[in-house]
Amino acid sequence: MGRQRCTATILTFNEESNLADCLEGLGWADEIVVVDSGSTDRTLEIARRYTHSVWVNPWPGFTEQKNFAASQAAHPWIFNVDADERVTPELQRALVEVLENPRQEGYEVPRANFFLGRHMKWGGWSPDRVLRLYRKDAGRFGGVEPHAKVLLDSAQVGRLEAPLIHFTYRSFAHFVSKQTPYAEATARARMEAGKRYACLPLRIFLKSVWKFFEVYCWKLGLLDGTHGLVAALGYSYRTYLQETILWERTRLPEPSIGETQTRR
Repeated sequence: MGRQRCTATILTFNEESNLADCLEGLGWADEIVVVDSGSTDRTLEIARRYTHSVWVNPWPGFTEQKNFAASQAAHPWIFNVDADERVTPELQRALVEVLENPRQEGYEVPRANFFLGRHMKWGGWSPDRVLRLYRKDAGRFGGVEPHAKVLLDSAQVGRLEAPLIHFTYRSFAHFVSKQTPYAEATARARMEAGKRYACLPLRIFLKSVWKFFEVYCWKLGLLDGTHGLVAALGYSYRTYLQETILWERTRLPEPSIGETQTRR
């Protein structure tokens, strides 16, 4: 039958510092599709050094953008990767090998997550298996924003053991800056699902405190030292933002034009 042909897909937005290193690890793929959402740096220039299949598509959300990228693929198998991820030589060999005779409709890979320079092994960071290789006609991206994931038509999922390296945040400032858009995306998805909450002031407090306890204590983030503490506080902060945004958008009335003028 021969090796199944595969397209690697990647989304970008101002990724000039990441993109070349990511694309260097995709030389094994039969095609690379890059979908950009309006970069203002050298992202597109770098992408075109590695592939002719570069698309610009206004940002519709993680799920729809990943599905758009898959729709541009010319081959029956898709390998989705993010710009801050690196395909190790071991993983490259494993991907080529499994495509010689795939027995499942999709394959999970383990991610080794690095946070501010440290390989995180606790606090829910590991094990982190993500379904990234899948047959195009057997699945598509779904899930709750911003955590898009591949949903297969069946439960036929295999596992590869070689790691995918994930450099999560460039700096602490980058980590903090990402929490608000992530929180907004999650709150929006929950609102679209029709969720409403009672006792919101208490909920904001309890959910934020519980997230810290969950990450730092229950999932043993404390074993990652100061990095584990910083991460746990960051995720507690994201939860606080998320719950407060839900409170604001579901309980506070929109100001009328007259009210808006008076407040000015």
